Amino acid sequence: MLNIQIICVGKVKETYLKEAILEYSKRLSKYIKLDILELPDEKIPDKINDNIIETIKTKECNNIINHLKKDSYIIALDLKGKEFSSEEFSKNLDKISMENSHVTFIIGGSLGLTKDLLNMCNQKICFSKMTFPHQLIRVFLLEQIFRAFKISNGETYHR
Repeated sequence: MLNIQIICVGKVKETYLKEAILEYSKRLSKYIKLDILELPDEKIPDKINDNIIETIKTKECNNIINHLKKDSYIIALDLKGKEFSSEEFSKNLDKISMENSHVTFIIGGSLGLTKDLLNMCNQKICFSKMTFPHQLIRVFLLEQIFRAFKISNGETYHR
């Protein structure tokens, strides 16, 4: 069974999002072993500059790097990443899972990921050029992973 880890920066506070994450986690248990790791986000001061931004991103990304499994295929969610249709994402995940038993998705903090961390990743994907709350992206990611497994197993869900 494929192991998927989702490393996220920041906590989900909204009950409705926690419930959606729990629901998709339950649905996915039929297909994969799922581990969601929430790492603390750094406080962003009211007055911010490029040095502060880089310092915060570096702290958050070093924490992510410390939690990466060495044998994992790493996929970062990044605005400059490749966009997929649901069918393409399903095929991509199928291909990755044929060669890897562990896949890690990374959702960075609100300031993004460092170049160093992005360079460590095997793949970068983008859900949209629009900006969404990081907590909502977790739900999007879980739903798309679930949809991918439904598609690859020929099960009804995708329309």
